[in-house]
Amino acid sequence: MDKVAVVTGSNKGIGYIIVRDLCRRGVGIVYLTARDEKRGLDAVETLKKEGLNPVFHQLDVTDKESVKRFAEHLKEKHGGIDILINNAAIITADFEKTTYEDSLNVLNANYFSVLTIQEYIFPILKDNARVLNISSDAGHISNLENPYWIIRLTSDDLKLEDVNDFVNWFLDSVKNETLKEDDFVETGILAYRISKIALSALTRVQQKQIGRGISINSLHPGFIKTNMTKNSGLLDLDDAGIAPVYFVLDADQSLKGKYLWFDKTEKEWTDHGLKIHSRMEIFMEHVKMNNKDY
Repeated sequence: MDKVAVVTGSNKGIGYIIVRDLCRRGVGIVYLTARDEKRGLDAVETLKKEGLNPVFHQLDVTDKESVKRFAEHLKEKHGGIDILINNAAIITADFEKTTYEDSLNVLNANYFSVLTIQEYIFPILKDNARVLNISSDAGHISNLENPYWIIRLTSDDLKLEDVNDFVNWFLDSVKNETLKEDDFVETGILAYRISKIALSALTRVQQKQIGRGISINSLHPGFIKTNMTKNSGLLDLDDAGIAPVYFVLDADQSLKGKYLWFDKTEKEWTDHGLKIHSRMEIFMEHVKMNNKDY
């Protein structure tokens, strides 16, 4: 399969497994990217021992120059890419507290970075390319309780400025200490929730704008045991690539602008009544089972 695929933040965790599984499926060129060059190269070497041949390129999604350099490399070397999986993300430093500095770091890594990728890498997507934004159950609209933002974000006429305004409203309220708990279904991992709600909403905006037969979807990959979750979860890391690989290789190309689930189903993102939000008691129960510090 002579395709070029890029997976951001893929030296470990879900991204690493996606790279592995794309290689196993015979995708022509699969880019394993990482902010830290040594970790990225080590990950490539590990996969080579399995007989797989991903290509490493340094990429810090929060650094505009790094994204720009990578886009130029891809254009020069391949003319464009067929598959883009926006996986790079971080979680809140403290699962139960919300601070401004931490919130800003999370939003930069998980949301604003995807706007940078849109600016530099979307122009080199080939016709009928597939883009998958790795979201979360923390990214469904049912994580919100604020009526104004629920209505604005689920509007058929959603625009980028709406999503940006939502993110900035959150950051301003944290900075000014005007955050209201009633605006959210739960306040655990709150900046992470906001980043993934924004990413899921952005997916809908991107799909409306992109054209050229390209499909852009967001995916909740499941509660997977990764470093990010302190190795807690309901699914083994080894299975983390099943849904992402299915949606970029096997799913019908007509699937566009959707919010997808790890069991390969589609969930209606705009349906606040679904109540499929991330539940902190389940999350923390698993964290405590696996970590004596909690």
